Amino acid sequence: MPRTLRLDVVIDVVCPWCFVGKRQLDAAMASLPDIGFSVRYRPFQLDGSIPPEGKSRQRYLLDKFHDPERIEAMHERIAAIGRDLGIDFRFDRIDVAPNTLDAHRLVHWASAEGKGEAMVERLFAMFFTEGQNLAERATLVAAARDVGLDPEVVERDLDTARDISTVEDEITFAARVGITGVPCTIVNSKYAISGAQPAEAMADAFRQIAAEEAA
Repeated sequence: MPRTLRLDVVIDVVCPWCFVGKRQLDAAMASLPDIGFSVRYRPFQLDGSIPPEGKSRQRYLLDKFHDPERIEAMHERIAAIGRDLGIDFRFDRIDVAPNTLDAHRLVHWASAEGKGEAMVERLFAMFFTEGQNLAERATLVAAARDVGLDPEVVERDLDTARDISTVEDEITFAARVGITGVPCTIVNSKYAISGAQPAEAMADAFRQIAAEEAA
């Protein structure tokens, strides 16, 4: 039987480096057919203080980075990296910086049905390539429908407090164990790979960890 590594991948769905990191992770896992992987996406919030309705993305970036030229250079750099990974970053389409708590609840519910990876991919695409507003209930319900969740159940549950404390507890736990930036991949609850590492580097790390675990 192939060795199996358990990956807890800590992300925020509005983090462009997390989108890059997911594609790098996918490539790394695909290059290791002799190793099995169990992947669970875990929540992190780059800014939990954003109001539920979101705020102007331009205002958010200016408040954080101050310099429009710096912001443009960052976007150009990430877009170039994304193109090599098949990601069409369209930062010009993004008007709203959302609070991602409800989006993380959606990932949590999708994961319970074996659709967590599909939900993460869909939310990334909605935000970074389509410019959709993840603070809008209709956008989240559409994401649920797209990955095969029951949209009526999701729409109903988003209007309740279902799993808010569960997601908030996971976000708090990530901070408590020292995760200050994402993406961060925890392997078998013992090894941490920080940042959007190249696929080759991640594959090398997985090979080494699998060998150590087997020994």
